[in-house]
Amino acid sequence: MEYQSCLNKQEKLKTLFLNCTTQEKRYEKMIELGHHLPPYPENFKTPEYLVKGCQSLLYLKSYFKKNCINFIAFSEALISAGLAAMLLSIYNEEKPEVLIKCPPIVLKELKILNYLSPSRSNGLRSLYLKMQKEALNHLCQKSL
Repeated sequence: MEYQSCLNKQEKLKTLFLNCTTQEKRYEKMIELGHHLPPYPENFKTPEYLVKGCQSLLYLKSYFKKNCINFIAFSEALISAGLAAMLLSIYNEEKPEVLIKCPPIVLKELKILNYLSPSRSNGLRSLYLKMQKEALNHLCQKSL
């Protein structure tokens, strides 16, 4: 299965949340993950990289290395940064096809989606869709 590493990354992410038995603990863990996002260059804080549909400002930049997609993200909002960090931990260094074939089921399994406000859920969906769009753009360019 070509997206086994995506599933493995989701399992690893799940283990990070094993001791998070309350909503508050899950939020704390998400915020902690967001603090570990790599620095985001100021010159990429432009409308082109803005994730539309988010409650707060969230920037996402993709690049390709060895035929794999990688992302960097930035948000001043702690929860948004944490959610971005979770998705990046799953999809960085994966082939673009993986973003299409391997949804982030770990978010449902961890019940993260149950505790997000409608606007945060919409922002998370927008982030994932932008990541998929970046992957599709790469696949389309590759086939030309």
